[in-house]
Amino acid sequence: MNNFSPALLQEMEEVGTRKTMTAGSLVLRENSYIHSIFILVSGSVRIMRTEEEGREILLYYLKPGQSCITSFLSGLHEDTCKVRAMVEEDAEILFIPINKAKEWITAYPEWANFIFRLYHIRFEELLTVINAIAFEQLDDRIMNLLKKKQEVYQSNDFNITHQQIAEELGTTREVISRLLKQLEKKGKILLGRNRVILTPAM
Repeated sequence: MNNFSPALLQEMEEVGTRKTMTAGSLVLRENSYIHSIFILVSGSVRIMRTEEEGREILLYYLKPGQSCITSFLSGLHEDTCKVRAMVEEDAEILFIPINKAKEWITAYPEWANFIFRLYHIRFEELLTVINAIAFEQLDDRIMNLLKKKQEVYQSNDFNITHQQIAEELGTTREVISRLLKQLEKKGKILLGRNRVILTPAM
């Protein structure tokens, strides 16, 4: 939000609502109508999509200063949200009424640039997800997911269960457990109880 003008920042504080949310909290629910958009102030949030069969897949992570363009577009067109947003790390979130978010597109050029930039970033990330599902082996997808988490947590050592990895990649825990053991044998990771460590070589 460093690129926002003082006038926009002031209005954001006046009309917005700040909330502190713990890891695992649901920020957005699929198929719900959007009454406000959110900007992540601190922490991290993951954006998921659920298939008809109930399996989930990770679309992308939000970092501080970012928002979920998918939910913004749903709110803009008065449509239901097509994704689920969940807090990855304890977060502070600023919620902006959707009517104000619409007004600011014409009132503040920097806000319009912010939205268009988010759209561009997320579009490229979604292409990466599609490419990974279509062409990458699952063990490569596991490593790419772990590297993303390394960026989010700023650490190569983080707590995560095999079930969580399976849910984020849209597969089963049994498959993930088998592949994680193979990756450990190759020296790419170290496994602990609900814990994964990326080795220095990675």
